[in-house]
Amino acid sequence: MTADPRPCDVAVIGAGINGAGIARDAALRGLSVVLFDKGDVCNGTSWASSRLIHGGLRYLEYGEIPLVFESLHERRHLRRIASHLVKPLRICIPIYRGAKRGPFLIKLGLLGYDLLSWRKPLPHHKMLGEDEIRAREPGLLQERLRAAACYYDAQVTYAERLVLENVLAARAAGAEIMTYSEVTGIGVRGGRVVSLTCEDTLTGRQTRFAPETVVNAAGPWVDSVLDRTGQKMPELIGGTKGTHIVVSPFEGAPRDAFYVEAESDGRPFFILPWNGLFLIGTTDIRYDEDPSHVQASREEVVYLLEETNRVFPAARLTVDDVHYAYAGVRPLPQRTHGPESAITRRHIIKSHRRVAQGLFSIVGGKLTTYRNLAEQTVDKIGKALGRSLPECRTRDTLLPGAGGVEEAREALGKSSGLSERGVERLLRVYGGRAAGIATVARQRPELSGCIDEAATIPTAEVAFVTGEELPRTLADIVYRRMMIGLDADQGRPHYTKIAELAAAELGWDGDRVADELRALRATADALRAD
Repeated sequence: MTADPRPCDVAVIGAGINGAGIARDAALRGLSVVLFDKGDVCNGTSWASSRLIHGGLRYLEYGEIPLVFESLHERRHLRRIASHLVKPLRICIPIYRGAKRGPFLIKLGLLGYDLLSWRKPLPHHKMLGEDEIRAREPGLLQERLRAAACYYDAQVTYAERLVLENVLAARAAGAEIMTYSEVTGIGVRGGRVVSLTCEDTLTGRQTRFAPETVVNAAGPWVDSVLDRTGQKMPELIGGTKGTHIVVSPFEGAPRDAFYVEAESDGRPFFILPWNGLFLIGTTDIRYDEDPSHVQASREEVVYLLEETNRVFPAARLTVDDVHYAYAGVRPLPQRTHGPESAITRRHIIKSHRRVAQGLFSIVGGKLTTYRNLAEQTVDKIGKALGRSLPECRTRDTLLPGAGGVEEAREALGKSSGLSERGVERLLRVYGGRAAGIATVARQRPELSGCIDEAATIPTAEVAFVTGEELPRTLADIVYRRMMIGLDADQGRPHYTKIAELAAAELGWDGDRVADELRALRATADALRAD
């Protein structure tokens, strides 16, 4: 352990979307920041989401109008600052005879949605008659089909990249990033935070800090982090489990995304075109077990398959058609009564000033509203520090990959052997930062060429992400940098070659490579539907 604790203004615990956004905002406003996570960036709830940047249409039903207003306007900001990652998505709601919500009620809700998203760049909703929706989506269940409502939200295909780019922006603004660093103790003395101790989970090295403030953005692990203070704290999290499945395009698959209610229990779920595949989910079940071990159950997988087959009868999907499934725990506020869907999705910034001045916990939050949550949190940090901070800049400051996309396209087009599909893949993943891959290939001729026969994965990509994007394990590289872990085959044919390339860049010996490959394959296997 280091002898003297290292001072900082803000220690942020948790490198999911909320923690990454807070670290970026705080660093941009001139605060000294250290961001911790016991694993890699985006390794918990943020990656296990439905990957939507949306206003939350169904929140209107629960009277959460301020949340819908905030979400719709944050969607507009994200479409601007992360245009390479956040894309428009048309969503259809089929309306059947005898349904609880008829065309008039749904149209009324969508009119409110349009009104709340004033100044949005996306088209307004459109109602489709019976003949129109039958012609547009012939694979849709036809029996009792009455109409459909179509509206626009947005999708972030790679939520991992959205989180990572916030982390990279925080680092560029001066933040220190400590992944695989578990916070083991938060010292409280005289009613305020005085210290923080972390342990590197890969090396065992311990480090001490002396932060002025601590933000607990650990998602479903918020209560576990609070236990590290040794103080009596209220239980804040009442998590619910959400499961998704991933399948290939199927017989009768829709052109648009679909938002439907399950017949068996009335839960809403999505059938989403995503990453060349279909992402189907989610469930919403109370979950009291360790979030570190959450997995999709066979029962949940079958439930999603059966409901999809009902809405698109020609699909006839079975468990064998599921490439992989994932589950996560939403860090929602503690609530013991009522349906899970009625638990508020508003975020809460909890100050623990009565026990530990300078300690804050984040409860809830969404991919869509992370930026505004971060702004509010840093404003509170400024007050706790007694400082007048500069105004927040994240509403208009582009994330690292949002600029220079066309320049990157041109540079990649000149890369030897890279196919057009490969160019488009790199732009989807890295945006303008993909130009750095072309630079590596040009400067290091031994890394020219591609890993795969389709020429979509350049050899230089591994060197680029290991040098620029802070991975510490092979799973980090495959699943949260290159994104091939989310393909139908989970990138399995390329594991060995990527491990060899990573070893050369990171100095891994043969034993380390073998360990990394075992861990990566275990990660991939854990996502398979059993």
